[in-house]
Amino acid sequence: MKKPVLVVVAAVVLLVVLLLWWSSRDEPAGNGLQLQGNVDIRQVSLAFDGSGRVQEVRVEEGDTVKAGDVLATLDTRTLQLQADQAKAQIETQRQTVARLHNGARPQEVVQARSQLAAAQADAARAAQDLQRLQGVASATDGRGVSAQEMDRARSVAKVAAATAELQQQALALVQQGPRKEDIAAAEAQLRAADAQLALLQHQIAQGQLKAPVAAVVRSRLVEVGDMAGPQRAAFALALTQPKWVRVFASETELGRIRSGQLAQVTSDSHPDKPVAGKVGFISSVAEFTPKSVQTEELRTSLVYEVRVVVEDPQDQLRLGQPVSVRLQEAAR
Repeated sequence: MKKPVLVVVAAVVLLVVLLLWWSSRDEPAGNGLQLQGNVDIRQVSLAFDGSGRVQEVRVEEGDTVKAGDVLATLDTRTLQLQADQAKAQIETQRQTVARLHNGARPQEVVQARSQLAAAQADAARAAQDLQRLQGVASATDGRGVSAQEMDRARSVAKVAAATAELQQQALALVQQGPRKEDIAAAEAQLRAADAQLALLQHQIAQGQLKAPVAAVVRSRLVEVGDMAGPQRAAFALALTQPKWVRVFASETELGRIRSGQLAQVTSDSHPDKPVAGKVGFISSVAEFTPKSVQTEELRTSLVYEVRVVVEDPQDQLRLGQPVSVRLQEAAR
């Protein structure tokens, strides 16, 4: 009778040991806190800066893109033609500015001097003719020259003298060169033309929609031929970093959580490959448990949001994926 009793006792002891091992096999040292949550990441709603018709779409949903990758382009042929026209206008204005800075050519100075010499010769001849007529009039007591001839000679002499003075001033202007104000105005027009070209080139560059950061294309919202603009999103990008798990802790559990506390995150798809993380945010305000928590008891409880930032180089975790978070027991 003693042997059956010993066998039964041994079986009971073995069963108790197995139950204890089974209940504690997933518990790390220190009886860490386990919470349930969902993976969360930031998203970018990406739109074109300019407006136009979509010419090309280079990515599909699910594609991984790097910062600077071109996702789609607009038709910018009209802007390119305007830019070519602006370049021609800039070259014309640049030549104008160079001409003003260089001043008159030597040939122009020689020409102005020749015109002055001719005008001075005409003035001298007119003055001599007037003087001759005045001498004749004086010798004949006014009878040898009519009043009309005398008036005409005076007028010709005045016009010739004025023309000579005009040519003298023209020569001075040629030698002095353009006014500073004219040069400044021409340079300002050149800068305005440069700015107009820069604006057109910027608008052409805006025809390319580039990824601002490394991300995954979650939604493609435009197709070739669509009209795009700043008010219409073209893509929705899911950022690969940072990535965190949003969990909710009760007030009693909150005392066991500390900022920077290490954690292990596991999912049903990779139960044997935990992802390391740490507590990055603990809400200071209580809230009702979100509807995604399905137990009746938790739905009526006040909880605190906790974010566990994870390092996921293998990209195991997906947006919205339910996971288990085990926090290492915080040192007391």
